[in-house]
Amino acid sequence: MKPTITIEYCPKCNWLLRAAYIAQELLTTFEEDLDGITLKPSETAGRYAISLNDVVLFDRKDQGRFPEIKELKQLVRDKVNPDKNLGHSDAIVK
Repeated sequence: MKPTITIEYCPKCNWLLRAAYIAQELLTTFEEDLDGITLKPSETAGRYAISLNDVVLFDRKDQGRFPEIKELKQLVRDKVNPDKNLGHSDAIVK
């Protein structure tokens, strides 16, 4: 069974567009590797977390920042299809 990604975002912080952009990027890159992506409005203020099958890959509060798309693609790739070439997104994130 293919994994599902959940992007939990704070609607009061107006982070829906950021979550939708991340979902679009991940679906474009991993369309054959994912079952889908769920956008989930959070009840917790300031929440922005990305999970793969309920395992948190990135949490804004833990990291103190939002994820870079290259970094996020690498995190997802390492879990869903480690042999997948990400092209320019495989460059080292500083």
